Amino acid sequence: MRFRRRSVPETLPVVVPPRRLSRPWALSVTVPATPERVHAYLTHAATMADWMVMHTGWPADPPGVVHGGSRFRQRVRLMGTPVEVRWTVRDAERPRTLWLDGTGPMGIEVGVYLSLAAGEGGTVVRLDGGVQGGPTDGPLGAMVARSLTDALRTSLRRLTAVDLTATGPVIGGPDDAASGRVRPPEKSGKIRHERTGIDLDPWTPVIVGAGQVSDRSSTDDPVTLAVRALREAATDAGRPGLLPMADTIGWVASVSWQYLSAGALIAEAVGATPTHTVQTSLFGGDGPLRLLNDIAAAITRGETSIALLAGAESAATAAAADRAGHPLNWPRQPDGTAPTRILGSDREPNNTPETDAGLVSPLHLYALIENALRARHGRTPQQHQAVITELWSRFADVAATNPYAWLPGPRTPADLATPGPVNRPVCHPYTKLLTANLQVNQASGLIVCSVRAATEAGIPQDRWVFPHAGAHASDAWFVTERDDLTASPAIGAIGRAILAHTGTTINDIRHIDLYACFPSAVQIAAAELGLPLDDPARPLTVTGGLTFAGGPGNNYAGHSVATLVSRLRADPDGFGLATALGWYLTKHAATILSAHPPRAGFRDIDAGLRLPRALRPAASSGSGGTLEAYTVTYHRDGTPATGIVTELGPDGTRIVRTADPASLLDGDPLRPFPRPAALTPVEVAWHGPVTVIRLNRPEARNVVDPLTARALQRAIGDFEADPDARVAVLTGTGPTFCAGTDPETAALGPIGKPLIAAVEGVAVAGGFALALAADLIVAADDALFGLPEVTEGLVAAGLTRLARRLPRAVALELALTGEPMPARRLHDLGLVNRITAPGKAYGQAIDLAVSIAAHPAAAVLLSQRAVAECGGDDLRRKG
Repeated sequence: MRFRRRSVPETLPVVVPPRRLSRPWALSVTVPATPERVHAYLTHAATMADWMVMHTGWPADPPGVVHGGSRFRQRVRLMGTPVEVRWTVRDAERPRTLWLDGTGPMGIEVGVYLSLAAGEGGTVVRLDGGVQGGPTDGPLGAMVARSLTDALRTSLRRLTAVDLTATGPVIGGPDDAASGRVRPPEKSGKIRHERTGIDLDPWTPVIVGAGQVSDRSSTDDPVTLAVRALREAATDAGRPGLLPMADTIGWVASVSWQYLSAGALIAEAVGATPTHTVQTSLFGGDGPLRLLNDIAAAITRGETSIALLAGAESAATAAAADRAGHPLNWPRQPDGTAPTRILGSDREPNNTPETDAGLVSPLHLYALIENALRARHGRTPQQHQAVITELWSRFADVAATNPYAWLPGPRTPADLATPGPVNRPVCHPYTKLLTANLQVNQASGLIVCSVRAATEAGIPQDRWVFPHAGAHASDAWFVTERDDLTASPAIGAIGRAILAHTGTTINDIRHIDLYACFPSAVQIAAAELGLPLDDPARPLTVTGGLTFAGGPGNNYAGHSVATLVSRLRADPDGFGLATALGWYLTKHAATILSAHPPRAGFRDIDAGLRLPRALRPAASSGSGGTLEAYTVTYHRDGTPATGIVTELGPDGTRIVRTADPASLLDGDPLRPFPRPAALTPVEVAWHGPVTVIRLNRPEARNVVDPLTARALQRAIGDFEADPDARVAVLTGTGPTFCAGTDPETAALGPIGKPLIAAVEGVAVAGGFALALAADLIVAADDALFGLPEVTEGLVAAGLTRLARRLPRAVALELALTGEPMPARRLHDLGLVNRITAPGKAYGQAIDLAVSIAAHPAAAVLLSQRAVAECGGDDLRRKG
């Protein structure tokens, strides 16, 4: 296939570029600003993070103002592959030129030659240059050049959107001309922390202001409340004028009113012109800490200087309006409005058995987990009620001292245990005052910046609180597929990760706020982190929790951090810990903070990449099960409505069904019993840079059922996200690779790192589709591959991949006859890479993976992507 060369814009270069590369580009745009302002912006090379779409980070210090001869390194994404480019500034004549020569992996040379001239409507920016060398001189060159040209075209369009017209200093400008952006200054030296005498990296993240709003009379929408909280944060920092200087605005998605881009509304309200607006996924109480950790890491990389983080709910106002039948005239934004980035992901929170049984709300699931905890500890209902009401009473005591609490005031254990008009039973064993309080009007705001920006803004160091480390992870997504309802391996992994990074132990943490939506969530988090429930010197909350302090929806942890900031300023050598969670103990985040400078640079750690997760299949029916946990829902008048139980079958399957509520409330239905072992349908092991993913259902010939499919997708996703994992081997336990997939099981999508299939026995139906998803196949001599679906009146999965990798006639033979084909023939046709003796495919695949992993990572990934983009047929024709 040949591509027509794109037409070159008619705009002539203002200055003839220094050289012509073998695969050139020539692009131009008009930027609405003077050449002096545009040149000053471009020659502050750290701004490449704002307008160059390929940019992913800086491997060292972000560059400052550049001039002829300057050198710096940048991480970019080339055709989806992360690579490093080393730039040399050939010329930076003000205000006419900025010429950059770059070298990338595998001998690739890049020229980015910008020339500027005054024109109608602003400055004409012409970008000449090109790419040559290495693989770009071969058949893949046109594809690489086309990808880069498209990315640079988009980058220039982004450049036109940068506000360079407002007043303010232009960094690098000749005469303090005006620009609307506060740009990251050159990282030129350490900054002394006066109290401790520690010299800080200028890109160390620090919280300088925290504000909260709790307003019972307000009719404001969430963004308006959030702006009020941010103004409080600016006052708290001692710099009321700080908000317009923000280059990043982060928003914790509101549940009570959903915005297309709340960051844009906040920017307009405070007069900021941010380059980045980041919003958390729609549902998830982990959002505030995910956002804080993400922005702190961005500051560490030099991508952000001053960030405003906010979240709010106006649920009380929304509920009142709904009861009165009054419409809410809150802001609506035009279609197409969007933040620059969404942090986190949303997916269905419940599986089919949970939905069938009505086990779908947080209240139901946390109540079910609560009874599972009671069974685990061998308590009677009365004994366990005493534990959770005493715990919640201590939380109420803390809320009584919190000026922002929605329900302040002490509550005794008896108050919480006794049903009444304001404390009706809602879901056994919970009364209303043991659950999250949803109807509040509350907001929090944080100002987070680099210590360089804080110093230049004149913010006193006694306002500084440092994020030391953050982490996130998730447990098995569906509650009823977890091995143990009373455990959270993800919280334990997060805790170990951040404590190890900060060099602390849990005993060093004096100020703690565990996410407290329901008592079961606190008990499980405390157990995983090694915290006692009843230490009077170290309560497990600084706010009072979601029942008494408030902050439901997604933003509770925003209030946790804002409160910890004031606590840590008063205890400058102490440490604080906040945790957060989303859905049903599903996705988690945590952050350690202190007013004492960190011993190591901040890290946002994905603690779930190598976290083992045993699973159980869930079903809506079954026989022979033993009661594991239960709950009973109630009508508003306090009468029982529905019973919901989970039972463990003899094979370990968890049965989820409804039951007669009276039978569950009569005495104690829970009894000790031996728990059947959980399953590990996909085993993952790590051998240096090689990840081994093993289908582990030998009794079912490794057929991929829905539970296995979710585990496989997770294993592949973790492999792709793991920076230390370079190559993966996919294989099966026992004599069979994979004899098929469940009809509901989705096939694997494209994988961004090399994947090798090690095939023994048969790879048929969906098993063949899995092998086709791999980049390379190593097969035993007696292995068979086939697509028998046509014999059952079905269309096989993987036909598109089959057609790409085999001659048309052979692909049709496999697809239309349903007959298997031996590995030897497919090796001769080029589909199978290596043939081994029976039983040796796995070992040969490991050897192949090790040999690939020995090569430079960028070269491997770029080569893989280039071949995938081009396609085998194109390579044969062009070669």
